Amino acid sequence: MIIRDFLKRIWLKLSPSYRVSKRIEAQVENLQNKIPFISDEIKSLETTINQKYEKNIQEYINSLNHCRHMYKRGRDEDIDNSIDYFRLSSLELMASKFKEEKTTGECAELGVFRGEFARLINKYFPDRILYLFDTFEGFDIRDTEFDDEKNYRKAIHDFSHTSVKSVLDKMPYPEKCIVKKGYFPESINDDILPEFCFVSIDVDLYKPIYSGLEFFYKKLVKGGVIFVHDYENCDYEGVKQAVKDFSKAYDISYFIMSDICGSAVFIK
Repeated sequence: MIIRDFLKRIWLKLSPSYRVSKRIEAQVENLQNKIPFISDEIKSLETTINQKYEKNIQEYINSLNHCRHMYKRGRDEDIDNSIDYFRLSSLELMASKFKEEKTTGECAELGVFRGEFARLINKYFPDRILYLFDTFEGFDIRDTEFDDEKNYRKAIHDFSHTSVKSVLDKMPYPEKCIVKKGYFPESINDDILPEFCFVSIDVDLYKPIYSGLEFFYKKLVKGGVIFVHDYENCDYEGVKQAVKDFSKAYDISYFIMSDICGSAVFIK
């Protein structure tokens, strides 16, 4: 009996199934021994990842806070309280860019009305001459008749309730303003010699817009900018048509700014 049991145990140890089971037991035991090490590695990896993540997040937050600081430092109540934030903000950023890059040239606005936008041009470009082109009496019949014939004008607005004095009274630097009262382009004369870095065109009608683009674009310095207001204004479709016709005729591209009524922007 003793011999039989001994032989049985030897046979079991020599059998393939026994050897496999023992290998599995050994592997399980080996894994069990490694589990604490693997767990420590996982924890260490998690700690490293968290530290890098927290560092990246903190760098992002610091960068964001810096941008917020610069944003608040660069804005004023005129921009913060304006319903046309993007237009005013873009003007201020243009002025900052030109100052930083020491861009030469003066400024102009064609279509001043009561001077609300001109006041900000004057404010953000205090060291530059600002030419103010307007009839200061509302639309000229020569322009309205053309738009009415083309069915460009869908609404009638009166822009006559303004004056040169009321506009200049709003300017923070009136000594830098040169008023050009009259019908454009007849109001252009020989004393307009300088080049321009920034021009605003806001006259709503086809003919003065097209004439303004022809005159001012060729006098822009390199990198100079023209804003054409009301490109997407459905009441004055002549604006979009004039911009498109000018762009096609002179092969000059432009883009649309997402301000109120969508200004077209030309950059030289």
